[in-house]
Amino acid sequence: MRQTSKGLQRAQGICNPMTPRLLTLKDAAQWLGLTVWAMRERVWQGAIPYVRFDGGRKLYIDTKDLERFIEQHKERN
Repeated sequence: MRQTSKGLQRAQGICNPMTPRLLTLKDAAQWLGLTVWAMRERVWQGAIPYVRFDGGRKLYIDTKDLERFIEQHKERN
């Protein structure tokens, strides 16, 4: 039986799934554990920057900005 390259990589322990840097508003909200509306509010308040391509309507959120948002809102005792 012949293994595919993905099957061979998996068998060898090689795992390199491509993860997108830009997320849709919905995906970014899920990533942070927020509702889409809560995510929109943070974008509208300027707490989280967004990317919009020329002529497009969709908003995209950079995962680096999400990481920065998390770090800024961590609380320590």
